[in-house]
Amino acid sequence: MQLAEQHTSVLIIGAGPSGLIMAAQLLRHGVQPVIIDSKQGPTDQSKALAVQARSLEIYRQMGIVDRALQGGTQANAMVLNQDGKKVSLLSLTDVGRQQTLFPFVHLYQQSKNERLLLDYLTVNCCPVYWDTTLVSLTQTTQQVEVELRSGTEPTTLTCDYVVGADGASSTVRKKLNIPFTGDTYANEFFLADLELNNEELTGTQLELYWGKAGMSAFFPLPERNSYRVIGNLPKASEGKTDLQLAEMLPHLNTLTGMDIKVVHENWFSTYKLHHRMADKFRLQRCFLVGDAAHIHSPVGGQGMNTGLQDAYNLAWKLAGVVNGQLKETVLNSYAAERMPVAKTLLDTTDRLFRFIISTNWFMVFFRKWIMSNASRLIWKSEGFRAAFFKRLSQIGISYRDSIINLNLSNAKNIKAGDRLPYLKVFDEKKQEETDLHEWCSKPGFTLIVLGKLQEFDLFTLAKWITQNYTTGLNFFYLPPSEKNESVFEAFEISEGRKKALIIRPDLHIGFINDVVDIEMMDNYLVNVLGLNKAVS
Repeated sequence: MQLAEQHTSVLIIGAGPSGLIMAAQLLRHGVQPVIIDSKQGPTDQSKALAVQARSLEIYRQMGIVDRALQGGTQANAMVLNQDGKKVSLLSLTDVGRQQTLFPFVHLYQQSKNERLLLDYLTVNCCPVYWDTTLVSLTQTTQQVEVELRSGTEPTTLTCDYVVGADGASSTVRKKLNIPFTGDTYANEFFLADLELNNEELTGTQLELYWGKAGMSAFFPLPERNSYRVIGNLPKASEGKTDLQLAEMLPHLNTLTGMDIKVVHENWFSTYKLHHRMADKFRLQRCFLVGDAAHIHSPVGGQGMNTGLQDAYNLAWKLAGVVNGQLKETVLNSYAAERMPVAKTLLDTTDRLFRFIISTNWFMVFFRKWIMSNASRLIWKSEGFRAAFFKRLSQIGISYRDSIINLNLSNAKNIKAGDRLPYLKVFDEKKQEETDLHEWCSKPGFTLIVLGKLQEFDLFTLAKWITQNYTTGLNFFYLPPSEKNESVFEAFEISEGRKKALIIRPDLHIGFINDVVDIEMMDNYLVNVLGLNKAVS
C-alpha cells in the first residue's frame, strides 16, 4: 500500500509491539498517526514471551485484555534445577495477590501481541505501511521532514513529531546521531521454540537449569506440549554459523538430566546478547521508545513490557500536545521519567544475568549450595513474594520525582507519581463492585474524591469541571462506607477527612492532596501539568 499523505502529526517508524501500542494509544486519545515498517509484514516468530501485569493493565484499559488472556497461558511455578536434579519449587500462583487484577506471569508470544494490536489499529482505520523504509530525516523547530522509500518509490513526508520504535538497530537513532552506549556479552546463546514429548515437563512451570555445562530455561507456550527453550552455547559450538538443533541436544540432555524428545522444531536461532541504552530518548521533535532506546538481557521478561510502557507514557502527552490540550513542555517529562526506569532495569538485569551465567567457582558454589536452599526459605515470606512480584510485573515503577506531578499529601505509602493501586470499590450509587482502575478506563485525566462531601460541594466541583475541563477530566466520588474501608485505609484517610487525586491517563497519580481544594487542583492542572482550559 502506497502512502498518500504529505503531512502527518505523528509518524511512527517501526511496527513491533512498541510502535503498535504507540499508534493504538494515540488513536485512543484522538490522534491519527502514520505508522511504517521496513518489514514485509508482522512477525511470525514468537520472540518475546512474557506479558507482565502492568502490560495487561494497559490492555484492559484498551478493552483487549480478554483476548490476550485467552490466547496465552499462566506459569504457576518456577522450578530451579541443579545438575539435572530439582532443588527448589517456587509457586507463582497469585504471587501478586491484591496488587493487581492480574497477579501472575502470563506467557503470550510477541507475534500474538502484534496481531492483537494490529487488529485494534484495523478496527480504528489505521493501516501499517509495510515495506516502507526511512531514508533521511531532518528537523527544525517547527517540523520534521523525512524521505521514505516504499519498494522503489521515494516519498517525502512532513511531520510534527517522529517516534522511533524501530528496534535495536534503529535508523531513527542513527540519523539523529544519538550514541547507543553499552556492551555485548561474551557468551553466545540459542533460542528454540519446540514441541516436546517429555513427561518430566508439566507445561505449567518455568524450568531453570544450572550445571557445569552452563544454563538453560524452558518456558511453556500456550500451544500443547510446546516450549520456548533458551540457553548458552557450549564453547565448542560458539562461532558456528550453521549450527543445528540436533547438535545442541546432547548438551541440553547433559544439562537437564533429560532425554529431550523433539516432536517438531518451529524455530531455532543462535545469537549474542547486548545491554545498551541511548544517551537521549528525545532530540527536538523526535523520540525513541522500546529497543530503539534500550536493550538488555531477557532475564525476567522485561524487554517488550518496558517498550510498551515507554509508548504508554509518551502517547498521552504527545496526543495532548497535538490536540492543543497540553502545553508542549509536558513532552520534557517523557525522557525524565523513562530514562531512570531503563537505567535501573539495565543495571538490575545485567547483574542478575552475569550471576546466572558466571562460571566463577564461587558463583557456581553459591548457586549450588546456598541459593537453592535460601530461595525456599525466602520465598515463604509473603512480604518478599509481594516485593518480588512488584518488581517483576513493573507495577512498582513510580515517577515521584517528575516535574508534572504534585504531592500535597502527608500520607507515607501512596504519593504522587506512584501507579494508582488496584483497589476494589463498592459503587454505592450503582450498587455494584468495581475498582479504581476501571474508573480510569476512559481517555483523559480522572479526578477521584475520597471522603464525605456535601451536595453543594459536589455541585461546585461538577460546575468547575464543566466550565473548565469538559473533555479532559473525568470525575468519580467515593464517600466512606463499611464496604470501602480498605480503600480509605490504603490512602491513610482518617475518619472525617478527605482526599483528592488526579490520575494521569497512564494510571499514575499526578496530584494528591489531603483536602479537596479547587484552587490547588486548578493550579496543578494549569501550571504544573500544562493542561489548557476549555474556551467558553
